[in-house]
Amino acid sequence: MDFTLSDEQKTLQETVRKFAQTELVDIARQVEQTATPVGHDVLKRFAEMGLLGVNLPEALGGVGLGHFEAVLVLEEIAKISPAVAFPVFESCFGPVLAIAHFAPEILKQRIVPKVCSGEMVIAISMSEPEAGTALTDLTTTARLQGDSYILQGQKRWCSGGGHADAYLVYTRMSDAPGARGIGAVLVENGADGLSFGKNEVHMGLRGVASADMFFDNCIIPKGNMVVDSGGFRKLMEAFDLERCGNTTMSLAIAQSAFDYVLDYTRTRKQFGKAVVEFQAVQLKLAEMAMQLEASRLLLYRAVTGAAAGLPSVADSSIAKCYANEMVRTVTEQALQLMGGYGYSTEYPIEQKLRDGIAWGIAGGTIDIQKVNIAAALVGRRFNQRG
Repeated sequence: MDFTLSDEQKTLQETVRKFAQTELVDIARQVEQTATPVGHDVLKRFAEMGLLGVNLPEALGGVGLGHFEAVLVLEEIAKISPAVAFPVFESCFGPVLAIAHFAPEILKQRIVPKVCSGEMVIAISMSEPEAGTALTDLTTTARLQGDSYILQGQKRWCSGGGHADAYLVYTRMSDAPGARGIGAVLVENGADGLSFGKNEVHMGLRGVASADMFFDNCIIPKGNMVVDSGGFRKLMEAFDLERCGNTTMSLAIAQSAFDYVLDYTRTRKQFGKAVVEFQAVQLKLAEMAMQLEASRLLLYRAVTGAAAGLPSVADSSIAKCYANEMVRTVTEQALQLMGGYGYSTEYPIEQKLRDGIAWGIAGGTIDIQKVNIAAALVGRRFNQRG
């Protein structure tokens, strides 16, 4: 595969980079200090720049480019702040992809264009108190009564919980056991019977809202069904692309940390010379650069192999797993190279370390990705309950 960027892709990358560096730095600082998600004014600006739904079809309000271009866009914004980039992540790699691929046409046409125009943010609602990695153990139910679904249950670790405009809720829609009974519905904010728990305070990703969700006879229209019972495999296929977005976030954080510390080692002096002149520092920088390049190539392979469709679970899991481990290593090494300055909140590296750790938990843990990889190698799923 040739991953050399075309002239059009280079122009896109440079345009987004300039926009991010000139318009988003102050916003990112405010988001980090206040732990408040970006508002709809920022979303509108993203929409004006064509940064929402980059890889969604023009017929649904998207830009009509490929996953590769979406990766280029997301990386440049996430270098500034993954929290500021989160709406772009959600619009290109999040639950809207499941809606665009699998929802009934009337629901697609009602929802997806609003995401692309910055009018709506959609979050995913999967995990429960007793069903995180063991997702097929979820107990939230959606029962059809007349022209409505009635939801009962609780969701946990919903990124965007209490802030998003709608939620793609994984739920049990029939009595069939395990994955066969699971589908998904779209729950819009303000639905009767929907409530939220307290705002969670996390180690990193300040500015990405998170809260428990409670469904107490929550009523949603029948037309908000995205995937019916038995469609769990479809939902997971769409989630394979989310892993590529997760990978991009990890890569962006690590790349921006590396760029910062590379400049630091050129200007910081010890023993009368720049610290980059010391061989130990050179070795660290070389190791970091190699890991970044390897991660980028794995990501590009996954999204290029997917073309306009969805990537394989093997390619997306390998890319995500490597990037999740890489970002922790690179940001920790960057902090170590900066010493006390790296540990200070006056400088960006400690935040990048905190934010980087999150992506190895979100979207399926590092160890779960390794299980996925092993399953792909042997050609079958493993029974973790046996």
